[in-house]
Amino acid sequence: MTYVAKGWLIKKREHGKIIFLDMRTIDQPWIPLQVVIKKQEVDEITWENAKKLRQEASFIAEGELIQNPRAPGGRELRGKQIIIVHNPEEPWPLGKKSHPPEVLMKYRHLSVRGQKFIKIWIVREKLIHYLREWFEKNHWHEVSPPIFVMTACEGGATLFRVKWFEEKIPVYLTQSAQLYLEALCFALGRVWCLAPSFRAEKSRTRRHLAEYWHLEAEAAFFNFEDNLRVQEELVIYAIKKLLNDDVTGELIKEIRGNVDDLDEIKAPLPRVTYTEAMEILQRKNFKIKWGDDLGADEEKALSEEIGTAFFLTHFPTEIKSFYVKLDPNDPRVCLAADLIVPHVGEIIGGSERETDVNELIKRIKAQGFDPTNYEWYLDLRRFGSVPHSGFGLGIDRFLMYILKLEHIRDTLPFPRLARVKYFI
Repeated sequence: MTYVAKGWLIKKREHGKIIFLDMRTIDQPWIPLQVVIKKQEVDEITWENAKKLRQEASFIAEGELIQNPRAPGGRELRGKQIIIVHNPEEPWPLGKKSHPPEVLMKYRHLSVRGQKFIKIWIVREKLIHYLREWFEKNHWHEVSPPIFVMTACEGGATLFRVKWFEEKIPVYLTQSAQLYLEALCFALGRVWCLAPSFRAEKSRTRRHLAEYWHLEAEAAFFNFEDNLRVQEELVIYAIKKLLNDDVTGELIKEIRGNVDDLDEIKAPLPRVTYTEAMEILQRKNFKIKWGDDLGADEEKALSEEIGTAFFLTHFPTEIKSFYVKLDPNDPRVCLAADLIVPHVGEIIGGSERETDVNELIKRIKAQGFDPTNYEWYLDLRRFGSVPHSGFGLGIDRFLMYILKLEHIRDTLPFPRLARVKYFI
């Protein structure tokens, strides 16, 4: 039976009267298909077409598909016909060697075709699939919050302002869907979304993006501990499913190497309070005092001490956002937690939400915002308020952790960084 493969040329090798074509197919782009053309078995047009193919030429190969354990993926196409769809007139600008990040960013529209990147995109796709699967199995509702907003959810200084037609009212790109999810959880009980979020901070680190993909969830009648339980169940479920998936299990091993730390992760994850973390860091000679925020170096040191993913809990109230609930046993700290993972640091931030209207107004003012801009949000506490909690998971950082990637720009096809020379 004739097999037809459509795709692009990755690499060509000529050995006398045999030509080997490594092809990226539309069916399994992460596994090159080896197409073998033997001069004595094909017509002259097919032989000449095979010889003239340049890197990234698009073509159609027809022939017999056989099993060959020495070929990539264990399959080989004994080609009988090669039809050229488009043969580039110029050499492939990325050549056949490895390139520095600056070159890959300049040609990002082309470098996304690289085999390593393709494998990352496949794992990313499946990661989102399994996260969604967990929510569906546990009866959460997926919702669609807005991208344009009029109020800050995090720090006001990190808002991207946009022009809204001819109006003079301030409109921004969202930092988080949280406030809208809080409204919707009073309608549907348990809600979640996956959407881009934007931060106008000039962080130029290996783990910061100006635009990132944000999975957020909010649940009515969920307290602080309920919130942590959902987070660890969700994260561990996605990791286990990826490792046990026939495709992504192999891709993860190929990209990151040893997967023992992923395979051994289990609930409940360790809980470390902010105060306990301060003691650990001070023993390690960090120049830090109670009340300071933690950065990448501190998170790395804590990860090395704990040895696995863990929750950092009960932060000082003053360094968290206005909506976080105070700890009733100690109002100096709040019911907030970050999920910290090795190699990356924080991948989730979450908290139980403040339900007291007066406390919310006081803290909104303390953080420099105008309570009148949050009247709709305050109404949520005035009409049928209940205890509720939620969190935000950075998909890009989560993928960075799973694949042990060195820089977050490699987790998505077209990264938006604080400073980029090439922007397509």
